[in-house]
Amino acid sequence: MTNSIEELEFTDLILATGTNTTENHPVISSFIKRGIRQQGVKLIVIDPREIDLVKYADIWLCQKPGTDVAVLNGLMNVIISENLYAKDYVAERTENFDALKAAVSKYTPEYVEKISGVPANDLKKAARMYAKAKSASVVYAMGITQHITGTDNVKSIANLSMLCGNIGIEGGGVNPLRGQNNVQGACDMGGLPNVYPAYQQVASEDAHKKFEAAWGAKLSTKPGLTLMEMMAAAGKGDIKAIYIMGENPLLSDPDLKHVEKELRNLDLLIVQDIFPTETTKLADVVLPAASFAEKEGTFTNTERRVQRVRKIIDAPGEAKEDWEIISDISTKMGYPMKYASAKDIFDEVIKVTPSYAGMTYERLENEGIQWPCPTADHPGTKFLHKDRFSRGLGLFSAIEYIPPAEWPDEKYPLFLSTGRVLYQYHTGTMTRRAVGLSERYPESLVEINPVDAEKLGISEGQLVKVTSRRGTIEARAQITQKSTPGTIFMNFHFAEAAVNILTNPALDPIGKIPEYKVCAVKLEAA
Repeated sequence: MTNSIEELEFTDLILATGTNTTENHPVISSFIKRGIRQQGVKLIVIDPREIDLVKYADIWLCQKPGTDVAVLNGLMNVIISENLYAKDYVAERTENFDALKAAVSKYTPEYVEKISGVPANDLKKAARMYAKAKSASVVYAMGITQHITGTDNVKSIANLSMLCGNIGIEGGGVNPLRGQNNVQGACDMGGLPNVYPAYQQVASEDAHKKFEAAWGAKLSTKPGLTLMEMMAAAGKGDIKAIYIMGENPLLSDPDLKHVEKELRNLDLLIVQDIFPTETTKLADVVLPAASFAEKEGTFTNTERRVQRVRKIIDAPGEAKEDWEIISDISTKMGYPMKYASAKDIFDEVIKVTPSYAGMTYERLENEGIQWPCPTADHPGTKFLHKDRFSRGLGLFSAIEYIPPAEWPDEKYPLFLSTGRVLYQYHTGTMTRRAVGLSERYPESLVEINPVDAEKLGISEGQLVKVTSRRGTIEARAQITQKSTPGTIFMNFHFAEAAVNILTNPALDPIGKIPEYKVCAVKLEAA
């Protein structure tokens, strides 16, 4: 997040798109709801489903799945054509505005309505609301990123935010809500194939020399592969071994049958986790790890806040903390990692990670600190880009709408979108072991609009078959207005109805994220 969670309660307006916040980020949603009820915060929701947030919204733009760029360009078209944009901000703090203006000129509200289904008058109303707010925050999640145009979607959000001067101010910003705990921290520490810690580029000669010196090892300047690229390489035999930590790709990756085939082609599969999973069943070696309550260290949350994690119980059996397992393996393979504790590792982190340089365990003892925190006397940073962007001027990107990789047709007439529900989490590795949660949400459901259910002769609770070009699964029907006509929704928590058998592995060409949120399916009684 460029800004902080607490700012959502006191901003003037929130635009929530591609985020079912009340179910996927219930703590953050409490700030949003409190702001609306107690502070008069306005809310615009852009989502193809009638999610819970809609009942708090001043306006809901219900677009067809995968048409986000068209809708965002339409908002900017109205703002520019009605002269509502922040002219001084655009002139002083940004570049490439003329290219943006030219790109969005054809996305009139009427044109966008034909693409997205969003009524032209609703688009105009939302654009005026956003542009006239003194401060406006955009919150989004994987409903924006899990498309073949995920990178374009995020750039379009940045365009809109800069256009109205909402980056670099309190209560504004572009605020992705992270999908899992410490995803932000993993990225900060270099858990991406093209960067070292603090997003220092692997291909940069300066960064390359810096980390070779820090680690006393010869390093490659060639960026690595993303998750889906690794799977494809395993299928081709180009990768012989994969080491998976805390991930369950045999339930979470798209086109699961193909993923299983790729993993079975490996010479060696190692899985490090705290519970058995669908993926551990294929592993040659399973390494038992410690849970969050059984280890020391830090987590970094969605608002860039670095916080201490403290051990309160011992890990069972042979389980060890993740860093100990990695250090032991590395040492046995000839590169000694002689850390005595997680604190030793954090002391190294602050030496090589400029955004963490001013932090210590002592400073983190009582409260978290938001990066960047470059010096020991720096208080941390509540919101980013206050006076200038990290690159100098904010860059507008001219983005054109591109349709999803699959569109409904005669054989597969419905959109399928996937996501999570409040009472289960990710692949259910932990939550499905909790009796109370399983009582509240015990099985996978297919959310179907009453119009489609009547047309197909399907009743509440009936077992149905959902089929895409990649496979078929069965689950029970839930008749609900949440899904709009022509669209069904399923969660991916249940192996018994593994929705990712159906999903499309088509990738965003830049971010390499699969298109989980849109694929074409047919629905029938089982």
